[in-house]
Amino acid sequence: MKLRRRRTLETLRPLLASAASMVEICRVHYFDHNATAPLAPVAREVWLRTHDRAWQNPSSPYGAAARVKVQLDAARENLARLLGCRAARVVFTSGATEGANAVCAHLARTLPPGARVAVNPTEHPCVLEAARFFLGDRLVWLEVTRDGVVSPRAVDNLLAAGGLGAVAVMAANNETGVLQPWRELAQACRRHRAAFFCDAAQWLGKLPAAGLGAADWVIGSAHKFGGPKGVGVLVAAEDAEDFHLSRGGEQEHGRRAGTEDFPGVAAMVAEFVEAETKKVLLETERVRWREEFERAVRAALPGAEVVGAGAERLWNTVSLILPHGDNTRWVARLDKHGFQVSTGSACATGKDGPSHVLAAMRFSPERARRAIRVSAGWETMEADWQKLAEALAAVSTEVAPSDAVVKL
Repeated sequence: MKLRRRRTLETLRPLLASAASMVEICRVHYFDHNATAPLAPVAREVWLRTHDRAWQNPSSPYGAAARVKVQLDAARENLARLLGCRAARVVFTSGATEGANAVCAHLARTLPPGARVAVNPTEHPCVLEAARFFLGDRLVWLEVTRDGVVSPRAVDNLLAAGGLGAVAVMAANNETGVLQPWRELAQACRRHRAAFFCDAAQWLGKLPAAGLGAADWVIGSAHKFGGPKGVGVLVAAEDAEDFHLSRGGEQEHGRRAGTEDFPGVAAMVAEFVEAETKKVLLETERVRWREEFERAVRAALPGAEVVGAGAERLWNTVSLILPHGDNTRWVARLDKHGFQVSTGSACATGKDGPSHVLAAMRFSPERARRAIRVSAGWETMEADWQKLAEALAAVSTEVAPSDAVVKL
């Protein structure tokens, strides 16, 4: 009997090893967190609990609803404390896109006639398109360095020359991960009495948020850092008493009509607190993993470039110009190998032409079409980065150079 069992195990061992290998191959390595992040455990638990216990309308007059209102205000206070602003400035929204449109519409309506708005050309499409729609020919486009950074000195000079009513520069770029000097820009705007508008969607939950409340306007989205989709935050300027996102009710201190999604807000704030108190402390280690990945890719793929390599960047983001082949082919081949990456901003997918971010950084269209974006999450481990580098090397042999022509 023992001999038979031994023979059975010996027969099964290769099959088990093969099955384990297939499980590893089939495992998806998700590297598109800048597009959206999976719902974090803390956010999921809070979302489910509040749907069970605090689902009432916060504006209703009875006791259970009043308790939900108290919890909603507590979530607002927690978020404001971490951002460094008064709770009265915090408005809960559906996400950064709603916030961007509301801010640009407000600026167009309230700035003095003739006042212009300076905008960073590498902003997310939600800011760029809203700015073009509401502000039109009042826009002034800022210049960026080859690494994609806005110069505080250049902005200060523009402000000193007069005529600028507001400046819009994001905290961290969604395609390249490049960090902008938002603290210095906020100070310059304050000196010259201009409004500073900062899209912090990629900063929140990844880097410490302290001080962002010094900006006049801040927007963010929960799903970028592990909260639920359809929930976001907007920090309004102190003097914007007449600011409204929508009308029809007195919710959100009269600034955004409609029943508040308290379970969504509670889940967002819970994950934000979790990130601020536990996760952002791990940044140094994650930066090292990202840098080792970049070295491995450069060694395996001669000619590969890291966009914004000379600037400070998010620990989770790498924009790569690959040595050959169209970026869509790289993305498709990597997907077959179990690695999900992107060509750039998910909100710009499907548009003709190369990335507007890379164009502003003076990359040629040909080089921009070879760009992919890799964006990790807190659950991404060092081994995942290493496996992606190996997959890129393997896929390289499957992606034909862009100048190769197959004749049938």
